[in-house]
Amino acid sequence: MRFRLPNLSRRQLISGAVAVVLVAGLVGWAAAPTPKSYRTFEQMLSVRTGPDDSAEVTLDTTLYLPKSAGAEHPVPAILLAHGFGGTKQSVKSDAELYAEQGYAVLTWTAQGFGRSTGEIHLDSPDWEVKDAQRLIDWLAARPEIAKSGGDPKVAAVGGSYGGALSLLLAAQDPRVDAIVPIITWNDLVNVFLPGGVFKKQWAGQFFGATESKGNPQCGRFAADICHAYLDIATTGKATPAAEALLRRSSPSSVLDKIKAPTLLVQGQIDTLFPLSEGDANARGIAATGTPVRVAWFTGGHDGGTGPQSEVDRLRQLTGQWLGYYVKGEGKAPANSFTYARVSGLNAQGRGLVTAASSVPDYPGLNSAGTAVDLQGPAQPIANPPDGNPAALSSLPLGGLSSLLGSSGLASGVSQEIPGQHADFVSAPLGATLDAAGAPRVKIRAASPTGEATLFVKLYDIPAKGSPSIPDGLIAPIKLTGLAKDIADAVPITVVLPAVVHRFEAGSRVGVTVATADTAYWSPPDPVVYTVAVDGAVTLPAIAGTPIANPDVIWRYVLAGLVAVIVLALIVALLVARARGRRIDRSVAAEHVDTPLVVKGLRKEYKNFVAVAKVDFTVRRGQVVGLLGPNGAGKTTSLRVLMGLTRPTSGEIFVFGHRLLPGSPVLSRVGALVEGPGFLPHLTGAQNLELYWRATGRPAADAHFEEAYEIAGLGTAVHRRVKTYSHGMRQRLAIAQAMLGLPELLVLDEPTDGLDPPQIAEMRKVLRRYATGGRAVLVSSHLLAEVEQTCTDVVVMHKGEVVAAGPVDDIVGDSPSVQLDVSDVDAAGKVLEELTGVRSVAWSGGRGLVVDIDGTPRAEVVAALVRAGVGIDRVTPRRRLEDAFLSLVGGDTKASGERS
Repeated sequence: MRFRLPNLSRRQLISGAVAVVLVAGLVGWAAAPTPKSYRTFEQMLSVRTGPDDSAEVTLDTTLYLPKSAGAEHPVPAILLAHGFGGTKQSVKSDAELYAEQGYAVLTWTAQGFGRSTGEIHLDSPDWEVKDAQRLIDWLAARPEIAKSGGDPKVAAVGGSYGGALSLLLAAQDPRVDAIVPIITWNDLVNVFLPGGVFKKQWAGQFFGATESKGNPQCGRFAADICHAYLDIATTGKATPAAEALLRRSSPSSVLDKIKAPTLLVQGQIDTLFPLSEGDANARGIAATGTPVRVAWFTGGHDGGTGPQSEVDRLRQLTGQWLGYYVKGEGKAPANSFTYARVSGLNAQGRGLVTAASSVPDYPGLNSAGTAVDLQGPAQPIANPPDGNPAALSSLPLGGLSSLLGSSGLASGVSQEIPGQHADFVSAPLGATLDAAGAPRVKIRAASPTGEATLFVKLYDIPAKGSPSIPDGLIAPIKLTGLAKDIADAVPITVVLPAVVHRFEAGSRVGVTVATADTAYWSPPDPVVYTVAVDGAVTLPAIAGTPIANPDVIWRYVLAGLVAVIVLALIVALLVARARGRRIDRSVAAEHVDTPLVVKGLRKEYKNFVAVAKVDFTVRRGQVVGLLGPNGAGKTTSLRVLMGLTRPTSGEIFVFGHRLLPGSPVLSRVGALVEGPGFLPHLTGAQNLELYWRATGRPAADAHFEEAYEIAGLGTAVHRRVKTYSHGMRQRLAIAQAMLGLPELLVLDEPTDGLDPPQIAEMRKVLRRYATGGRAVLVSSHLLAEVEQTCTDVVVMHKGEVVAAGPVDDIVGDSPSVQLDVSDVDAAGKVLEELTGVRSVAWSGGRGLVVDIDGTPRAEVVAALVRAGVGIDRVTPRRRLEDAFLSLVGGDTKASGERS
């Protein structure tokens, strides 16, 4: 199975290091009123910590205290913990929301991070957990904090690293009244060695997220944690001592001690802490009778907070939970289970829409479901040496989402390596199938060594569109004791990661068994396995009831009323202007053979005009240079030309077609406008091939060999992009723009990062590219290069075109001369006093450049001779730089950035 990526927009990564914590008020439940109703107190607190309390660390803390709080009106407290790699600032907005709701909120930077002292022990009960206990002691001594039986009324809330801390703290300190752990772990051994296979990319993200503090190998990690990581990363497996160390920081061993009511929030789009981690926590805590409520949401370490509807749902759940168990307000929350699935894009195509459901009791991951028969024979698959090349299923922190689109969509994109995977596919589904839980499938495997490391993946293969792995989740398994012949192999049940996913009618369900994966450690020795699938894959289901949130119903009622009014206005407007402006998709016959025609282009922002009026044409065979000082509007113009932003007014024709976002004519245009974006763990060639597959066009049309030659990387095109210099990435980006040999090539600063020989080569490339009827539009600040490369130039200044035409015409006649004189100082004094001379500049040696502004050269020479200054040579001096400076009046710096 060869898969191509969908064409998705760029979306930014989740902010913060490794942990996706309580973003955008994930745990808040109301907008903060103004003015602020709380005060803040900053303090560096020293606490005794360590196994025998012999160590002392200083924690950077902030207390958010409602103004109404005091001895006469004490308030409950919340310990709000940040995620891994963060600081107390990471949860500042959430702390403010809690404080506005009447809680005292204590935030702190965990030891080993930021301004706090100490080392990172990964939420060790002897260190970070004990630190949190000392903070509870500090809260207990304050009269503003409410008490119950002498103990402070306090909840612990946190995401990821902070979520595990809340679980471990509740197990160790009975004073905690309630906890809300979010997207966190149960067992770090299962997290970093699932199925016995080392999750190297995520582990590397953790280990690389801290300051070095003079120790480049261990950073601020404690020595035992550092050595365990280095050993596992080197060998791909954990020693018993390393496993014990990881389990010391895992809630799995202390769940039976947690008596604080627990709201567990786990992300469905999370390759770090998948739903199975939350499931294990829920089952372990509930086994002792502690109230537990579980909520899944369409986000996580790879998916962010999810759509606004998900944020609203989690706000409501958290508010009810803390309100009852910490404040003592309202009715006891139900222990029902809620979850959601992505149901599509909203009407504007600018966000995801989710459908949330609930059931009275948490069903776990193994609900009854539907068995879907799979077809396909036993197949050989190769394990490559040292795990290279490897399949791409996911990247930490939503890396694929960043490069390819919004979370929840790009998270399922993958790339399989030919010869290294076997596919088993069902017949088209006769009806829609909703899966919710952990799918199960039986496989058989044979290996000449008796061992195999495999990656089992569930695929959704739609009737139209690209196959995808739901949420990018895969199951690594390390097998031993295998038969050498597949006929003797014993079936093994593989439990895949839990998903919430809808398979549409007509789609097929696929199971792929592969060898190497970029996210995991792989055996170094090359070997060929044989794999087969026995029977069917079972997809569990949950019969949930759709959720109607009473706290947000008014929004939809209001939205409905507004929609009716707006619709009526739009209809009236359309009737009144039936002959007015419409979207014009007609083709201008006079421009069908012209690559680009720009007429009256204008782009305005609020109180700011970026582009006032731009008109120019790019014809076949031309290399047109777009010039202008900083802020002239060059980049804004290019962004409009590429459909990245809409113009305020004006027309743009590409081969006669009016430019519209997503217009098919854009397939005839190649562009490099906002800098290259490549997957660092793939080679240059793989990146270009992956990009081309995303266009859906035949591979034969890509002209890869020509692109590789243009890139000029030689054998480096087969190296991973993360090893490239800036200049090498730039050349690869230009090659990507040239894939398919588009008829119009648009490049913004293509020589950025290139050295002089590479710039000279690029000059030849662009000129050569424009032959055969193609055209190039290039924006650059290197005037000398434009003069040597381009046939025509367009000069912009303050959002307008001040000159356009062939380079020779723009350069024109010389307003200045180059003089070689016997005495530079004496000549300078004479020329500065001569009427009509605008400027005199020394050009080195005995040379002067004189702007004579129309003064006859003979008059200049006569004045120098009369003063006794010898003249060796008089030559006209005119370059593109001179023309440029004369056109923009020397204004090479803009007062406001327009580009």
